[in-house]
Amino acid sequence: MNLDILDKPYQLSSEQVKFYEKNAFIKLKEVLTPEIIAYFNSVITAKVAELNKVDVPIENRDTYGKAFLQLFNLWQEDNIIKKLVFSKRMAKLAMDLMQVEGVRLYHDQALFKEAGGGITPWHADQHYWPLSSDKAITAWIPLQNTTLDLGPLEFSAGSQNIILGRELSISDESESVIKKNLKINNFPHVLEPFDVGEVSFHSGWVFHRAGANTSNQTRKVMTIIYIDKNMILKEPENTGQLNDWKTWCPGAKIGEVIQSHLNPILYEK
Repeated sequence: MNLDILDKPYQLSSEQVKFYEKNAFIKLKEVLTPEIIAYFNSVITAKVAELNKVDVPIENRDTYGKAFLQLFNLWQEDNIIKKLVFSKRMAKLAMDLMQVEGVRLYHDQALFKEAGGGITPWHADQHYWPLSSDKAITAWIPLQNTTLDLGPLEFSAGSQNIILGRELSISDESESVIKKNLKINNFPHVLEPFDVGEVSFHSGWVFHRAGANTSNQTRKVMTIIYIDKNMILKEPENTGQLNDWKTWCPGAKIGEVIQSHLNPILYEK
């Protein structure tokens, strides 16, 4: 498989950068080819099957457990997956959208929503992250054509400045409280299918969710989370942030740049 595209730049327009700046998310067509997606679908699916330890029937799990199977830092487990996670094409997109001088890896995640899997409740990712600024972004890479019945992401455009709900972990409470508040504030919701090769990027503070998977197949997604290369570690404010500090930024010191061996610079000007 020719993976050269992973290191070739994807040209963003000034309008696309402005759209992200305003809405804190964007969907981009044809970031990756159908052939590349099919290849990584096969490789990542095999690795998830190998590493997955969840054997509780889906109907017996809590809301978080029903939302998806979640495996982290696959780049450390497989050198082929590492090529995707370390892609200069993807990292430059993250850098350009955030308008920073360079980006580091925070971590990666495979998110597989099984057939019959439940909703992913409304939340903001950065609730879990001990980061001192909003210069954090997630690339959400579907590994198949993702129709609405598979449960693609739904974004609340422009909601990154809303404070209420930031304190909530992914839960039934976050779904209820954030949904009500977003409705009151009348933010536009964007819920669309993803074509093969289409990728979204969203800020750590924008509110988003995903619907249930009502199809008979697994919704497979690979995500890569990037942070500004100069990101400072802040004092953790909850147990999730404390866990992320120890897990994804080992050895980093509060008040200093996050630059552990797990947070290499992936692209810089």
